[in-house]
Amino acid sequence: MNGDPEAPVAPRPARGWLGAVLVYGQPRMLSMLALGFSSGLPFMLIYSTLSAWLRQSGIERATIGMLSWVSLVYTLKFLWAPVVDRWRLPVIGRLLGQRRSWMLLAQAGIASALLALSGSDPRTQVGHMALLALLLAFAAATQDVAIDAWRIESAPVREQGAMAAAYQLGYRLAILVGQAGALWIADDLGWARSYSTMAALVGVGVVTTLLVREPQRIAPLTSVLTEQRVVDWLARRTHWPDSLRHAGAWFLGAVLCPVLDFFARYGATLGLLIFAFIGTYRLTDYTMGSMANPFYLDLGFTLKQIAAVAKIYGTALSVVGILVGGLAVARLGRMRSLVLGSALVIISNVSYGILAAHGEPSLLGLASVISLDNFAQGVHGTALIAFMSSLTSVSYTATQYAVLSSLYALPGKLLMGTSGIVVDHIGYPPFFLYTAALSIPALVLLFWLSRRADFQPLRTATVT
Repeated sequence: MNGDPEAPVAPRPARGWLGAVLVYGQPRMLSMLALGFSSGLPFMLIYSTLSAWLRQSGIERATIGMLSWVSLVYTLKFLWAPVVDRWRLPVIGRLLGQRRSWMLLAQAGIASALLALSGSDPRTQVGHMALLALLLAFAAATQDVAIDAWRIESAPVREQGAMAAAYQLGYRLAILVGQAGALWIADDLGWARSYSTMAALVGVGVVTTLLVREPQRIAPLTSVLTEQRVVDWLARRTHWPDSLRHAGAWFLGAVLCPVLDFFARYGATLGLLIFAFIGTYRLTDYTMGSMANPFYLDLGFTLKQIAAVAKIYGTALSVVGILVGGLAVARLGRMRSLVLGSALVIISNVSYGILAAHGEPSLLGLASVISLDNFAQGVHGTALIAFMSSLTSVSYTATQYAVLSSLYALPGKLLMGTSGIVVDHIGYPPFFLYTAALSIPALVLLFWLSRRADFQPLRTATVT
């Protein structure tokens, strides 16, 4: 967006704290809040809330764990992100523009999948519901790609922090609605009414998409240079079939260039160690997450109790954890914050094991472990995001961050699918000790990284 004479010039913001607060009253910030809600709504309806519905319907834990693999689609969204970025949809693409047309198409897919799920019966249609959950995940991940692009292109660089904050707030509100709200409605009116209500709430995103402006897309110089390298590569392979040349050009520009840039900056050995650390850092979160609601139900808690304690109260503590995580990164640095996050997650999972061993449904015990767990995950996730953000190049920020975020999620989500089998074989108390131990490999890798001289700039760099 920089340097373009026709780009819209935003008014110079007011100085000081007042200006920082007033920026959130701008129409695009309110639009970002609503789009953040639209982005966050499907996630828990695929992941946590759906597992509660399946478990209450008598579905085996092993099956629930394997069905959580549908969320892998979020991890793989970088594979079709270039299509969303470059291919203009017919008809609605001309009417709405590149970003809004993809957002609207994805929202139509989300609403359709939720309505179809609302009319399904887990006791006789588990396979059918798995396919619908897969469609829902694909549509939701596609919406995320389009919304992220709209967010980056719709505001100047100085307002990107505020845009991200508005997005996070909307996303957190949607998680609360998709967890606590959906469980509360299900307890009173049934699961069909719950999921049909969630489908209606997709209208928040639809209305916002129709009202917001399509951003002006301006290709940065780095993008132009990358495309020129692709053109040069094609020119040297005129003897290849057209289909193979086009596939190779897409792969080179969309996948290889960002990865090669990463390893050119950090080297092969350090780069692979960083990849290994990121891939193992959140194993505990993902492996434990899919069994949380089944655990609450098996312990004897009702859906309303889970909604009130595990969701509403837990979400509030998650926000506190995020704020503390940000302060920890600023005051302690990324290295110590990463260690602190892992230590808190280990303690929280051991606490779950103690509650499971106690065997009685204690609301105080549930509130305690939920509070600690959500606080720990807030610190844990914030530290990792700050670390990954520091690794990206300004030339490939979106692509490299997508690769890194996919990398931290993929191993955990693959292991997550086996969590129900592990619980069936060893029970809940040992299971939570097992999930706590999954944080140890990342701590070992982090210690190893900290001993390397070429890691020191990353260890001491400040976050801006």
